Formats: sequence, structure tokens, C-alpha cells
Amino acid sequence: MFRIGMSLALLAGAITLAVLNSGNAQTPASPEATTPPAYRLSVGDLMTIAVQPRHIKLALAGQERNWTYAAYELRELQGAFERMAHAVPTYRSMNMTDLITATTKAPMEDVAAAIKGGDAAKFAEAYSQLTATCNACHQSTDHSAVVIQVPKASAYPDQDFRPPKP
Repeated sequence: MFRIGMSLALLAGAITLAVLNSGNAQTPASPEATTPPAYRLSVGDLMTIAVQPRHIKLALAGQERNWTYAAYELRELQGAFERMAHAVPTYRSMNMTDLITATTKAPMEDVAAAIKGGDAAKFAEAYSQLTATCNACHQSTDHSAVVIQVPKASAYPDQDFRPPKP
């Protein structure tokens, strides 16, 4: 008898708790309400995380006459600009592909020629010209506070930019 009474009390308690908690139950949120909008990188974000490091590494490789690595970084820099134009096709009513092509195509071709020829003097000149076009673009897009220069030291202490020894 005691067991039956105890079982009924437990059952009554469980039912009471279930009824009391039913008022506190929340309606599950719709997936749209729980998923935040996708974060879209800005042009500044993409310049800082994709373009600027490639620009720096290209200079460091050229300064060390590591032409194999310089050619790699030049391709990576070109790819970073392409991805940026894909991610942000229009910036302040400007077509990014057109803007990037107009400002970087000729100096990058000169950098590529210097790399291919293994000519350090031509590389330094072409890289300086590429850097100048970066600054000209920044000025034309109201970002004249962003001034790029030829790196004076490596920002990558864990990477050796010298050509590998045979």
C-alpha cells in the first residue's frame, strides 16, 4: 500500500511540475532568427589580411633575390586582388576589377619582368612603382591617410626570404 501511495504521489508531483513548466516553455526560434547575417569583409579588411602581407613578402623576396619565391608572391598578390574584386565588385560606385587593373597591371608586369630576368635593380624600381600606384589609388579613393612604403624590415621573423642554398 505504501508503494502504491508513493508511486501516486510521485506521479502527481511529476504531472504538477509538467503543468507548471508548460507556461515557461519557449517556442523554438526560427532558423532565420538564430542565424546572424553573414559578415562581409570590407575593402580595408581585405587589404589588411590579403593584399598588404603579399605586397610585403614580395618586397622581401625581391630584396633577397629569391626570384622563385618572389614569382610566387607576385601570383599570390594578383590572386588577392582578384578575390577582393570578387568579394567587393563595386566600391563607392567604382568597378573594382577595372580599378585594380588600371592601377596594378602595368607595374605588376614590370615586377614580373624583373623577377624573370633576375634583375634586382629593375625589381626595386618596378616594386617602387607598384607601391606608388597603391598610394595613388588610396588618394583617389579618399584614403590618403593609408601610405604604403617599401618595407625596411621583415614583419615575418619566422620566415627566411633568402633563396634556398643548393
